Amino acid sequence: MADMATPPGSAPDTGGRRDFLTLATTAFTAVGVGAVVWPFISSMNPARDTLALASTEVDLAPVQLGQAVTVMWRGKPVFIRHRTPENVASARATPLTELKDPATDQSRVQKDEWLVLIGVCTHLGCVPLGQKPTDPHGDYDGWFCPCHGSHYDAAGRIRKGPAPLNLAVPGYTFTSDTKIRIG
Repeated sequence: MADMATPPGSAPDTGGRRDFLTLATTAFTAVGVGAVVWPFISSMNPARDTLALASTEVDLAPVQLGQAVTVMWRGKPVFIRHRTPENVASARATPLTELKDPATDQSRVQKDEWLVLIGVCTHLGCVPLGQKPTDPHGDYDGWFCPCHGSHYDAAGRIRKGPAPLNLAVPGYTFTSDTKIRIG
């Protein structure tokens, strides 16, 4: 009996054409799935504006001794204060036993004269006063949160009021003597 798949007068199929069609179909399907899935996977990457907020550079040269500036980083205010020798001395003279959240001044700064803090009160997330010369600086010459009366010292440590923790210190590095990168 003759093979029904092979027409008379032709050679029997050895499977080469079938293998080629299977391979071509698989490759076409893989490329199609990749073309559909890639935009979805790519959408999970952070946006350019988010990456731009991941770190910020600050030039400290214009900040005079005793002055403070506020910069935004990741949507939060960051307080940078050029501390006077008196600020440093009073922060270092404070006994740790007087602090709610004990931390030495040295552990909160990289250079004695520069203090960098996230300016968000640790009680309810308010922004404490004390950056402007006309602001109340609290009982300890630092920052004062008028919402519930938290007082922070010149090292950003909680000294009085309901706030449970010190003002947070963000990750930062000095890229030169007068520039820092936050984040």
